[in-house]
Amino acid sequence: MAYLAHAEVADFNELKAALDATQGNLSVHLRKLEDAGYIAIDKSFVGRKPLTRARLTPEGRKAFAEYLEAISRLVR
Repeated sequence: MAYLAHAEVADFNELKAALDATQGNLSVHLRKLEDAGYIAIDKSFVGRKPLTRARLTPEGRKAFAEYLEAISRLVR
């Protein structure tokens, strides 16, 4: 969520590298975030290669902001 809040949109391989995540682990996390309505996934092809891109939804951006606020209250 933090990466997408800054990047706006990121492809699967970019996220995988930035988060040092396995393909399977990242896929599960993205699916959970998509099911919650926090991110939108766009799938397309570049040539014959699949391209999966993720971006925060307005609901996801709001939920992330609320999460950051709650965390900041805990560490004060």
